[in-house]
Amino acid sequence: MTFMVGGSGKFMTVSLLVRLLGLLLASVLMACERAPLHHQEAFVFGTRVEVLIAGLDETAARPAAAAVLREFDRLHRTYHAWKPSELSTLNEAIMAGRRQPVTPEMVGLITDAQYLTRLGERLFDPGIGRLISLWGFQSDELPATLPDPFALAAWRAAQPSILDLRIEGTFVSSDKREVALDFGGYLKGVALDRAAAILHAQGVHNALINIGGNVMALGSKNGQRWRVGIQHPRQPGPLATIELANGEAIGTSGDYQRFFEINGHRYCHLLDPRSAQPALHTQSLSVLISPRTAAGTLSDMASKPLFIAGSDWPRLARALQVEQVLRVDAQGQVQVSSSLHGRLEYVGGRPRKLEVIP
Repeated sequence: MTFMVGGSGKFMTVSLLVRLLGLLLASVLMACERAPLHHQEAFVFGTRVEVLIAGLDETAARPAAAAVLREFDRLHRTYHAWKPSELSTLNEAIMAGRRQPVTPEMVGLITDAQYLTRLGERLFDPGIGRLISLWGFQSDELPATLPDPFALAAWRAAQPSILDLRIEGTFVSSDKREVALDFGGYLKGVALDRAAAILHAQGVHNALINIGGNVMALGSKNGQRWRVGIQHPRQPGPLATIELANGEAIGTSGDYQRFFEINGHRYCHLLDPRSAQPALHTQSLSVLISPRTAAGTLSDMASKPLFIAGSDWPRLARALQVEQVLRVDAQGQVQVSSSLHGRLEYVGGRPRKLEVIP
């Protein structure tokens, strides 16, 4: 059976018309199901940062993501240890033996970092900025020479720490002039928590925030959990992938991120304050933090002392109340906590050398 469509004089069978109407309806339904995914990125904290927002149109998602990126930029500029900033001004005052006025925000960051330093048994310590500079890891271009051994010995003898800072109201001072703050192993996590607060305040409840591999998930991606990869330390691509629940945060420290090599020996930016040397016994370590207050901060901070702790990481993880850990040791053996093991999808199958830690 045929009938005239419009006034063009062209004919169409009823069966074909039904098929076309069905295809049109299917495309409309697919468009409804394919909710928008907004993506903005920038280069901050010396790395690529991304904000993905699901389920909102551009007019709502774009200003929310832009507000997050503005806060990232403000934190980066305010607390840059090696360029003129409030933090570098404080470091100069400490070196000169002066008492320095700071903002209430700075007081809060130092106080929180001191608490985390004690919790991490000083293997995480933002007060080792001078040691970082001795190794040259503050520079964009990494050196190809080892630091002066006498300078390292002097630093190790002084053992400067953020715990040597004294806070009186909004004034900071220290009797130990070797203290120099660098929030590089801490501030990205703070930024994740700030981002989550900003997005929630703007009515965004489904988003993924990525700061150079430090990631926090909010809600879901159009009804499905956000899936992220954990970088393989010696191969391109992920070692494993995992779906993140609402409010979970994941952070990774690796010897592949910033390092230089001399005579085939790798020197990475993760420095052990006890020896003043780079940690040697771990290739990468990831922590997954369950939803809690300051989950982002803990995800950034906790991977550092656990990386440096080496084989002692299970004990320290318990002290930090971090239950989900994935470690690749210097020989490439994978160790994973039992609570995380069941959630991972290993790329290429289960690793040949795998130990599940109860």
